[in-house]
Amino acid sequence: MAARLESVAKYICERTGWTKSNLELQKLLYLAQMFHMGRNNGARLFDGEFQAWDYGPVEPDLYHRAKIFGADRVQDIFHNALTFKESDPRRKVMDDVCAKFAKYGAGDLVDITHWDEGAWARNYVPSRRHIIIPDREIWEEYNTRQERARERRSRGVQS
Repeated sequence: MAARLESVAKYICERTGWTKSNLELQKLLYLAQMFHMGRNNGARLFDGEFQAWDYGPVEPDLYHRAKIFGADRVQDIFHNALTFKESDPRRKVMDDVCAKFAKYGAGDLVDITHWDEGAWARNYVPSRRHIIIPDREIWEEYNTRQERARERRSRGVQS
């Protein structure tokens, strides 16, 4: 069962010490959704749809809630968020994404999610909003990224 968007957003904000801007949070949420789908046969981590905006994938409901912070770090606006139990397997995906990607700033996260072979790139039309990135393509992006990583490893290239 998919979690609430605000529950996932709050969990990621807590794991990153409430240091992420709306833009950074959007990219971490996208990566968390993608990793969860990839590891769980296409099942969503949270309810919500990503759209292909100029600066990458954006979940518009969260964007509009958090835009009050501008480029500053998002504060706790997630008053109806539920807490994930210690035994909840969804925590592993979010923890893995935070461990791997939270060290990056906005520019690097945009670069990561703008990957030429990714779902955002296949759906993006410059200066247009409301273009939904299909879940199937997000799931396919995970699988393609994993395949490319295996190819690099087999050639002895570090990822």
